Amino acid sequence: MKRETNYIFDVDGTLTPSRGVINANFKEFFIDFIECNNVFLVTGSDKEKTLEQVGHEIYNSCARVYNCSGNDVYEGDNQISHNDWTLPTEVEDWLNNALRESRYLTRTGLHIEHRTGMVNFSIVGRNATHEERKKYFAYDNTIEERNVIAVKFNQMFPELSAKVGGETGIDIFQKGGDKSQILKDFDLDTVRFYGDRIDPLGNDYPVANLLQLHQVFEVNDWRHCRELLQNV
Repeated sequence: MKRETNYIFDVDGTLTPSRGVINANFKEFFIDFIECNNVFLVTGSDKEKTLEQVGHEIYNSCARVYNCSGNDVYEGDNQISHNDWTLPTEVEDWLNNALRESRYLTRTGLHIEHRTGMVNFSIVGRNATHEERKKYFAYDNTIEERNVIAVKFNQMFPELSAKVGGETGIDIFQKGGDKSQILKDFDLDTVRFYGDRIDPLGNDYPVANLLQLHQVFEVNDWRHCRELLQNV
């Protein structure tokens, strides 16, 4: 019988490399973990990308998957709910201006990706190769470009929210449309949350901020996540 605790996991940087596929050995370990526990996923990515990363077996074995930061919710193949919000034109214009002003020269296209109930904004672009993503991530770690853009965005559009996520992106949604919205489905005392971006500008922070410290586990990567789960 599954335990009462509800385990909620981010995907990028927690269960998989950013935008990468889950490690084969860790996948088998995680499938066994799901069989014995109540497991939920919450990710800024849409269903299609999440399936590419974790595969159908993990996706369909989880009690529920909160895609697009909880704006598109699935139990297996059944869509439970979705948010029809779309990005206002003036906000898209602001993001395109931020793109033009960036000093980072490599551009790969798909800089504004519209998802269910949210948008992902990326200076280098969602079409970047693994190597191009790594180069931008190293640049951003030094310059903190995404943090600067997110702070300016949140000041400019207080009715919206921008959170840094993954290696190259910024997730944008209505106030309250971030990952924290999923917690309405849980008794908070039962939750254990695992994520890699729980810093105040990170897209895992809204969840972590509503939980007690002993319920939140900040991970460095999937290896660290596995190490933590082996001690459960």
